Amino acid sequence: MFKTKITEMLGIKYPIIEGGMVRVGTGKLAAAVSNAGGLGMISSNDYPSREQLKAEIRKTRSLTDKPFGINVGFWPTLSSLDRGELVDAAIEEGIKVFETSGHIVEADVKRIRKGNVVHIHKVARLRDARTAERLGADAVTIVGYECGGGAPLEEVTTMIQVPQVVDAVKIPVLAGGGIADARGFVAALALGAAGVVIGTRFMITQESMVHQNIKETLVKGQASDTIVVQRSIRVGERVIKNERAQKVLAMEEKGATLEELLPFIAGGEKAQRAWAEGDFDTLLPCGQVVGIIHDIPTVKEVIDNIIKGAREIIGGLFSLA
Repeated sequence: MFKTKITEMLGIKYPIIEGGMVRVGTGKLAAAVSNAGGLGMISSNDYPSREQLKAEIRKTRSLTDKPFGINVGFWPTLSSLDRGELVDAAIEEGIKVFETSGHIVEADVKRIRKGNVVHIHKVARLRDARTAERLGADAVTIVGYECGGGAPLEEVTTMIQVPQVVDAVKIPVLAGGGIADARGFVAALALGAAGVVIGTRFMITQESMVHQNIKETLVKGQASDTIVVQRSIRVGERVIKNERAQKVLAMEEKGATLEELLPFIAGGEKAQRAWAEGDFDTLLPCGQVVGIIHDIPTVKEVIDNIIKGAREIIGGLFSLA
């Protein structure tokens, strides 16, 4: 029932992709998503050396015999390792699916494609989706304002982003932002998407490395418990509304410079420890979809419930017609 261009392209059972979550996208979580029928993603920017990334890929391969991919963020401060080095290391390990985000150029795409891989580029604007297609990406993910992490500064929601990109490009389109259950999954397909990208829902699962205290806090949260910061430096990010995030927002409203903001927005090892140790005193990406997440299931339960619920929803819609 859920065979799409994306399932055929990636060789997966269901058109459900794990979003490339920096500091959260471990091999363990990626393997769980792939084993459940989706496509897991390792966040490559978490690894400061080629060998550490290669070790995580090998670990993931020991946990699943299903396809999984690598996310590479082309952002200024995500990794001390050159992005090209990350790409080359993943290709050497036989990775066949790459998800990229950020500012890519033709040389980046050519470097990725030399591995004979499927390349998915994630964007937050219509014009960037067109650029990704022109540069040679095989598919594009468009995220709406609801999404955790890099939210579109234009504040356009997923319900609008998806159909306008579907109408504008010929390559398959994936929908991201605000999707956590069967309702969002079916809605994305109805809008023309060939699949969905899910981040926050997979972040709040048993296999996620996120500390239990953070998970338990988030399942009690509302959509209004997230805010977008860093608008002033043109790299908006939706995060948990904690003391640090509100401090950054207040500084921006007073006209703080990038140099003044950096001590408060820089992530790196501190952010990784925060996720692992349950420390809320840093910027922690999280989508508005947290408002409809109320439990901490396994990844398999998440995907099984999405597919089961989607079949029921579609059956109900047929009866209406």
